[in-house]
Amino acid sequence: MTIARIIANRGKSDIIACDVATSVSQAVTILATKRIGALPVLRDGHVVGIVSERDVIYNLAEKGAACLDLPVEQIMTAPAVTVGPATTIDDALGMMTRRRFRHFPVVENGALVSFISIGDLVKYKIDEVQHEAEALRNYIQAG
Repeated sequence: MTIARIIANRGKSDIIACDVATSVSQAVTILATKRIGALPVLRDGHVVGIVSERDVIYNLAEKGAACLDLPVEQIMTAPAVTVGPATTIDDALGMMTRRRFRHFPVVENGALVSFISIGDLVKYKIDEVQHEAEALRNYIQAG
């Protein structure tokens, strides 16, 4: 299965993102209010990085509270590693594991079309295993 399956029912309006000029304190407010762990960071509508809870914590530890006034461009993880809708779920999970990422912007033809987390991928895999187990139970009981 591919990422396209996970994002099929999502619209562009579901994407929560910020601009490179957004202050770190504004980004923290968005993360906390929306109860999410990361935001894609955009410049002129294109993904240039990701700002995560970890980025904020590491910069607070290094620079103190002054980092809250910086634009996210100065603390984000960049460049953003992206996936496309045709990327398989297993490939995306493998990349997340190898590179220690928890979020991917989904980009198609240079445009951000969605933002996925490891939770989205794991949930899909669990649902897939449960459906397979149910199919096997039904097959055994019918036999």
